Amino acid sequence: MNFKRVFTYSFDKWWRPVIFLLFTGLLLVTAIWQDISILQIPAFYFYCAAVVTLGVSLIYQLWNRRWLYSILTFLIFGGTIAASIFSTIVLFFIAMDTPDTFADNLKIPTNISIYNPVDMGFDEKRPNSISNLNKQTIDFQLYNSFQPGLYEYDFWTSKIDSGTIYIQAYEITKNYPLSTQRLPNSSSVKIYNPTDSIVKVSTTNHFTIYEGDWGKPYAARFEVWYKPAIGGQERKLIEKNYKIEGWMR
Repeated sequence: MNFKRVFTYSFDKWWRPVIFLLFTGLLLVTAIWQDISILQIPAFYFYCAAVVTLGVSLIYQLWNRRWLYSILTFLIFGGTIAASIFSTIVLFFIAMDTPDTFADNLKIPTNISIYNPVDMGFDEKRPNSISNLNKQTIDFQLYNSFQPGLYEYDFWTSKIDSGTIYIQAYEITKNYPLSTQRLPNSSSVKIYNPTDSIVKVSTTNHFTIYEGDWGKPYAARFEVWYKPAIGGQERKLIEKNYKIEGWMR
C-alpha cells in the first residue's frame, strides 16, 4: 500500500480526522458510561490516536494554506484538548468524593490464618529480615507498596519448567474474585528453575487491588498460578490469606 496515497486520503478531506475523533470519543464515553472495563483501555488509546491525527490534520491544512479548514480544525482540536482536561479534572474529583463501599460490611474471619503484608516503604525495597531468609520450601510473601491497595510479592519455588506465574485473589468470606481484568497480567512474573534448590522470583513493579478503599481492611486469599511456556494445563502452586485494603479510587 502506497503511504503517500494513504496519507493524502486521510488528510486531504479535513473532516475525515474529525469523524475519526467523534467515533473514538463516542467509543470511549460508552466504555466508561457502561463500565465495560475490557474496552476502556483500547478505547482510550484510540481516542489519543484520534487527537494526534487531528493535530497532524491541522498542520496539513496550514501547510496547504487552506485557511478556513485550518481555522475549523484548530477550533475542534483546541476544544477537544480543553474538554479532555476539564473532563479529567471533573472525573477525578467525582472519584475522590465517591466512597468505595465494597468492604463496608465485610468481616475478617478469626478462625483461619490471615497474614499482614510486609511494609516496603517509599524506597520499595524488601526488608533484609525477609530478603536474607533461607527458604526450604515453596512460599509466597506479599508486600505493601507505597500506597494502600498497591502490592508486590516474592515467590520461592524448587524445580519448575519455564513459564509464568501470576496472581488470582478472592475476598474470603464471599469468595469474590478481585480485580479480574488486570490482576493476572499486572502480577505476572517469568519463572524457570532447572535445579532442586529453592530460588526466589519477585515482582519488579506493583499491582493493584481496586476493590475497597483506604482504611477499610478485609481478608483476601491470594493464589499463585503457573502457566507453562510451551502450553499445558495451568495449575495453582500455593495460596495464602492476607489482610489488605483496596486502592483509593
